[in-house]
Amino acid sequence: MALPDLITEIPGPRSRALAARLRRYESRNVTFLADDWPIFWERAEGVNVWDSDGNRFLDLTAAFGVSSLGHTAPDLRDALTGQAQVLMHAMGDVHPTELKAELCARLSAITFERWGAGQGKVILGNSGFEAIEAALKTSLLRTGKRGVLAFSGGYHGLGFGALTATGLPFFREPFRAQLADFAAFAPYPCEREQIEAVLREREIGCVLVEPVQGRGGCVVPPRDFLPMLREVCDSHGILLVLDEVYTGFNRTGALFACEHSGVVPDLICLGKALTGGFPLSACVGRAAVMDAWPLSSGEALHTSTFLGNPLGCAMALASIERHGRPEIAQLVRERGARLAAALRLAGEVRGMGLMLGLESTTERAIGAVKRALRDGVLLLADGPESDVLSFSPPFGVADLEIDFVAGKLAAWLS
Repeated sequence: MALPDLITEIPGPRSRALAARLRRYESRNVTFLADDWPIFWERAEGVNVWDSDGNRFLDLTAAFGVSSLGHTAPDLRDALTGQAQVLMHAMGDVHPTELKAELCARLSAITFERWGAGQGKVILGNSGFEAIEAALKTSLLRTGKRGVLAFSGGYHGLGFGALTATGLPFFREPFRAQLADFAAFAPYPCEREQIEAVLREREIGCVLVEPVQGRGGCVVPPRDFLPMLREVCDSHGILLVLDEVYTGFNRTGALFACEHSGVVPDLICLGKALTGGFPLSACVGRAAVMDAWPLSSGEALHTSTFLGNPLGCAMALASIERHGRPEIAQLVRERGARLAAALRLAGEVRGMGLMLGLESTTERAIGAVKRALRDGVLLLADGPESDVLSFSPPFGVADLEIDFVAGKLAAWLS
């Protein structure tokens, strides 16, 4: 536990020099570069990040929700370094490792088997959008229907398949000419009648939904929303696909966010905190649904060079072991309640567990992110208009750190 240092210059000279180099060599659309942005990370531990100029920051983003168990968590680090000493890469769909087999079995065990829904089967990937696209392909193979019902404000990644079902126009519009037309959108959340209206107009094979929207502005739907979607899918022979890339692994105070409403999906997509820091994702589905894929003839229809990388598998197994401990979910609920109470002193709060958003305006939220950086705190703004100040810290965030942030919020939002 440590509060940010007194910082006199942000960005510091080293970060500014690195920004100039990046501006020269990286595509200009990737990293936002300005006089007061960004810092360059050098190392991290727990809830703290140090930049290349030696400044220490309090990270309330968990690096996009990845480092839920803390930056450089010792057991995840040891899993990575131990595996790196013996094998760093294998041939995932040709000659895989034992770790890949073990991880697939564990993912089945903590999802469908744990839910009493039989065995699950897995397609591994490298990033969240790949898990989504594996689910979309599975839906077509299983149902024979190309259509996907998604939701406004939904964010599922930026590969062309996932982007087609992403309900944020900012990301979709520049590439509309290359996108297919298989996605239909409904408001998030919505009533059953609105879903039924779409189903009368379009042939839909699956409903793709986040149990809690992240990039959409930390939107929590009514408790009966997911059960309603489950009923609609069952009555129409449609698959329910849950995007838990962000919400999975205790972020909302349950191992998976769908467990708050007792809904079992047909397919669940996982990533981010699955490894705590290595590019690896998973689409896990009911065995009967996943068996719509044909038996491999020696050439996989859906694969990649790094599928089932042993480094990622080792970290994922260590992460799953930690996240499976009941005290982790309890910690998130307790820390989340403490943080939410502090944030309410500054405005309306939405969210669950340690996935919280403070309602604001675009100008104030973006301004707060920049002012917080100068005070040594890492924050992000979410929502279609970037008007929600987002808080998704590592689970170990302490009272002293929460109180420090609460004492600064009014100034940041001014």
